[in-house]
Amino acid sequence: MRSGAWRAGSKLLVLSVCILCSTVVQGQLVDSQRGAPIIDTENTSAALLKLDQLVEQNHLLEEQNRALMTEIEALRGVLAQHDVATNKIAEAETEAAVAAMNSRPTEVQPQAAANLSEGQSQPKIWGTYTPNQGFKLANTEYGDLNLSIYTYVRYLNQRALNPTYTNAFGDVMTVQQRQDMQIQKVQIKFLGWLGTPKFRYFLYAWTSNASQGDPAQVVLAGNVNYTFNKHFNFAGGITSLPGTRSVEGNFPFWLGVDTRLIADEFFRPSYTSGIWARGQIVDRLSYQAMLGNNLSTLGVSAAQLNNKFNTLATALVWTPTTGEFGVGFGDFEDHQQLATRLAGHFTRSDEDVQAQPNTNSIENTQIRLEDGSVIFTPNLFGQGISVTDVTYKMAAFDGGLKYHGYSLDGEYFLRWLDHYKGPGTTGLPEIFSHGFQMQASAMVLPKALQIYLGGSTLYGKYGNPWDFRSGVNWYPWHNRVLRWNAEFLYLQHSPVGYTSVPFALGGTGPVFHTNVELAF
Repeated sequence: MRSGAWRAGSKLLVLSVCILCSTVVQGQLVDSQRGAPIIDTENTSAALLKLDQLVEQNHLLEEQNRALMTEIEALRGVLAQHDVATNKIAEAETEAAVAAMNSRPTEVQPQAAANLSEGQSQPKIWGTYTPNQGFKLANTEYGDLNLSIYTYVRYLNQRALNPTYTNAFGDVMTVQQRQDMQIQKVQIKFLGWLGTPKFRYFLYAWTSNASQGDPAQVVLAGNVNYTFNKHFNFAGGITSLPGTRSVEGNFPFWLGVDTRLIADEFFRPSYTSGIWARGQIVDRLSYQAMLGNNLSTLGVSAAQLNNKFNTLATALVWTPTTGEFGVGFGDFEDHQQLATRLAGHFTRSDEDVQAQPNTNSIENTQIRLEDGSVIFTPNLFGQGISVTDVTYKMAAFDGGLKYHGYSLDGEYFLRWLDHYKGPGTTGLPEIFSHGFQMQASAMVLPKALQIYLGGSTLYGKYGNPWDFRSGVNWYPWHNRVLRWNAEFLYLQHSPVGYTSVPFALGGTGPVFHTNVELAF
């Protein structure tokens, strides 16, 4: 019996801590056995019965323990899946935050990064990409740096143009009839902020490969600006004088690739060095104003400039219905509410022959008459008459509509030339020219396929030239980073033209060109 009791006691020693009562019973049994010289059979039978009950309870506890372990393992699996899901959510939230940061203007990206919650992995501070703003090379607390490139390849065919034209003074001129393939333009841009997102820089290298050998065919330029508030941004450097809609800063988001209608090209000012301000006057009404060196600075050295610093261009833009009009021409944005725009521009400059680029220079406007003659041409108005100085004044008014992928834009131009200086210019009358342009477009496939039409004409003493064009744009990536363009033009005595545009000076007849444009 003693051996049976010890055997039962040994079983009790291996019981779980969960059955504390069995341990107590075992201790009492051992004490009673050690203290009693004679074993009571009745007490022994009761103890054995109690042991059998405890063993049975132990079996039950083991069953419960196994069930509990099964539940624990199941819970561990659920927790593991929860951790994976949590990590995926965290990753998704981080990616969403980075995507939101990249979709905003560069100056607010550091704030988007700061909004990531604690415990989430930080996004890369370099290497992100924003369409048309380029790749982010650096993003630090001291500033950021983006690299953006604009370029396009153009096939141009002008062979169907008439080979000559006669200007308003009876002179017969030769028309260049080109057919060539060019990587037309390359622009490498560095942009970002420094010190504070309010202080921004925009520096670029720019070249027109079709104009190799001409003055200023390679340009290193740029500007810096500081935003005080939404009402006042102040800048200095090189930019376009805001004298017409196309030079407000919406390049390259035009219907054609790097080409305007001839009326716009004839009247508009160009790029120059100077200072300027822009901002909102009130909601939906904004302004631009620039004070510059001259009308066209490319190809003109500082030694050729006069010292008057009196070139001024202004723009006032009202967007009455939606408070915005999208970027550029055409409704690529697919406005669901009617977007409208009304604007007025005024430009004034005292120009002399030294401050004007020569006729072969690129991306510049020269002061011309309606037949294409440059006003500074010696003996243009008669033998011994040569204009050396002139005051140029030009006003432009434009309006536009955008709705559900459709757009309609019109612009009217007026120009006055007077205050001449030079031999024989006494009594030379003021020259007034005016003209207009219209453009319409439709997104046949939203953000993918666009068709457009446009035309313009000029009126003046020295001729009434006009042009018409139709074209198609395909955006294979459904954004404005890459597009293929094909355009047909018909010219009637074009008053403008140089190597970087598809129209030829004096040209009459059809022109075709097609382009692949990259703006990332």
